[in-house]
Amino acid sequence: MKKTVGSLLGQKEAGKKISMLTCYDYTTAKLMEAAEIDTILVGDSLGMTMLGYPDTLSVTVDDMIHHGKAVCRGVKDIFVVMDMPFMSYQTSVYDALANAGRLIKETGANAVKLEGGAAVCDQIRAITDAGIPVVAHIGMTPQSVNAMGGFKCQGKDVAKAQQIIDDALAVQEAGAFMVVLECIPSALAAMITKKLMIPTIGIGAGVECDGQVLVWQDMMSLNMDMKPKFVKSFAEGGELMRNAFAEFDSQVKEGAFPGPEHGFKIDDEVMAKLK
Repeated sequence: MKKTVGSLLGQKEAGKKISMLTCYDYTTAKLMEAAEIDTILVGDSLGMTMLGYPDTLSVTVDDMIHHGKAVCRGVKDIFVVMDMPFMSYQTSVYDALANAGRLIKETGANAVKLEGGAAVCDQIRAITDAGIPVVAHIGMTPQSVNAMGGFKCQGKDVAKAQQIIDDALAVQEAGAFMVVLECIPSALAAMITKKLMIPTIGIGAGVECDGQVLVWQDMMSLNMDMKPKFVKSFAEGGELMRNAFAEFDSQVKEGAFPGPEHGFKIDDEVMAKLK
């Protein structure tokens, strides 16, 4: 059955964990649907995983819509969340609402996600008031990488940890139905999860969150450049693909592929009449 805001809230109430993976294309979305993943995040991480940028800051709303359309064509029951890219919502409440509307209307996704706590509560209220479900994102927020001085764990002292708690409560009050907790201490994430009525989705935030999200290329070991501490490899996909590419290259160059079984036949009589 189709996952909804209500069913995801129900999973928290029932103590059933929520699975989420990033996805950026039709084929992968179909595979995730077959695997019965609960939620897909069309993340602005596509800037790095699909477009080759060093971070997420260059991703545009049009980039997100292009990939989001492909993902939504590949799923029926999975709940799809669209990231709102850098500067698509920070500039004003109006911009946030207009861009959230585009992301939902032009892709067919179910919700949007935006980074920040109390500072973006006005945007969260406006978007939810328009009938668009919102996922919040606090802790280590990649769009603020320059201000944070890099990708590193947040909330390790009293003041910063309390700010993350306050932000979590603020986004819940503003109307967010779910919140991603990224790169914060596990004990802090557990405390926040108990305080909130809405589900928490962890990434580098420990097992006590209501669910977990990973970039799919990371959990399949496709990312050769870096491996964050919080990533677990579930399959050596990168090695499998490299070996397959190398074997294809070898067989083509040796004339071993394609074989007779890969070709199409024509009657000898037809060939005899050709000039």
